[in-house]
This record gives sequence, C-alpha cells and structure tokens, in this order.
Amino acid sequence: MLALDKRNPSPFKIALIYFSATGNTKKIADTIESGLENQNISVTKIDITSYESRKKQLPLSQYDAVIFGFPIYSLRAPRVCRQWLEQLDGNGKKCSVFFTFGGFGKDPAHYYMKELLEKRCFTPVSTAEFLGVHTFNRCGWQAAEGRPNQSDFEAAEEYAQKTLRRFTGEDPNVISTFDKPMYSSEQLDMAEKFRFQLITQLPSRETLSCSMCMLCEKLCPTNAMDAEKGIADPAFCIACFRCMANCPDGVLHTNDISDTWDNKLKMHTTTKEEINQMESKIYL
Repeated sequence: MLALDKRNPSPFKIALIYFSATGNTKKIADTIESGLENQNISVTKIDITSYESRKKQLPLSQYDAVIFGFPIYSLRAPRVCRQWLEQLDGNGKKCSVFFTFGGFGKDPAHYYMKELLEKRCFTPVSTAEFLGVHTFNRCGWQAAEGRPNQSDFEAAEEYAQKTLRRFTGEDPNVISTFDKPMYSSEQLDMAEKFRFQLITQLPSRETLSCSMCMLCEKLCPTNAMDAEKGIADPAFCIACFRCMANCPDGVLHTNDISDTWDNKLKMHTTTKEEINQMESKIYL
C-alpha cells in the first residue's frame, strides 16, 4: 500500500479518462480504478465518449497523473479521441494509456499515441492493451467473444500497480521507445476509411416499436444519430455502435457482414481460436 507523506496527507490524485462506445474500455477502466483505490489513490473517472463531454474543460492541473483509455479503430485510437487530445497541454505531467481491441491489428496504436502525447507535452510512462469483444460482432463477426475476461482483468490490475509505481517515482523509468510502424499516418488514414466500407447500412431503426427515449442521439460520440428519423448521418457516424449497444428497445440495426468474417481471418492469417487465446499485454 502506498505510504502517504505525513506532511501532506492528501492522496495521490489520478484522472482516469476513457472513451468507451460498447463497454469494453469502461470495464477495464473500472478494474483499474478499483486497483488504484485499493492503494489509497484518489481516482476521478472521466467518460469522454459523448460529444458534449469532450467539449468540457478538463482541469488537468488538479491531478498528479493521468491515465487515458481508448479502443482501437483501424490500428489507432479513434480519430475523435486523437483530435480531442490535440487540444490538451500536458505541461510535463506523467501519463499512461491503455487500449482495448478485438483481436486484430493494434501495434501501431502504441507508437502513434506515444508520439501524440509527447507532442502535447505529456510524459508517457507505460501503455497496455486488453482484449475486448470486437465491435463488429454486432453485425456478424465472432472475434474475441467473451472478452475482457478474468485474465484481462488481472492484467489490468497488474498494469495499475506497475503504472502507479512509475507515477509516484518508486519506479523512475519511463516507457521504452516503440519501433516505427511500417504504416505511415497517411496510410492509416486510408485504412480508417475502409472501416466504413463494410458497414453499408449505418445504424438505423426499421420498426415502429421504438419508445423514442432519445438515448441514441444523446449518447452518440459525434452527433451523428437523429432519433426522430431513426438513422445515423453517414457524414459523421464512426461505426462505433454505441447507439446499438445502449438502445433499451433493441430496435437499431446495421447490415449483416458475417460473409466477410472468413476473409478477415485469412487476411490476418489467424483463426477464431487463436484470437480467443490472445493475452493482454503491458508495455513498460
């Protein structure tokens, strides 16, 4: 347990900031929060998934360190998260970042996120990646079903402990350098566009049984969903499926892409079983 300085009994304060459309990243953030609070750490969780939440002023000066949590979309953190980070000034503050992903490409995310955080004057001390059920399982894929599981939560607890030691200076090291990816930022921008080509029908309502709770519109990270019309605007939708994941009536749907599943596995030279056996990792 972290010993508190008798001259300054206030606990170490950490901001745990995350984007979680379908719940994977939130589950890991909750585990990290619990692990840190067991060490007498003050943790403030800040959910930046909704559009309005990212417009609020973030009082970083109130915290001793920051942990960011993002899903991986097309090999990087979502564009809306990267754009939000570009508005921050880390002022030398120590930080860490963890990712959740559905079993496919994720390695460039660490390199480019470290690069972005350092550009914004943060000092990254660690990163991590955790398995989570793939977003596109909602429209026919079968990747990382049942994740995160107990092994992922245990890895998240270990990540919290090791990162805390770096935040407090008990471990004075910072994160090692990642190898430069084979994909440039421009190439990844093109891959990001391909993400939406599979989804030919964006989340929409095809029934009259909707209770019109308006939750889909309120929760949409990009203001893309129009609850009255029951369809997402293709100019803004990022296929995160937050609206589908949180619809209490279950009336939002997209097109079935199950016929692309086998090709996806072949493209990555993997199998459903190999994905399910993948382990979460911590990078120090």
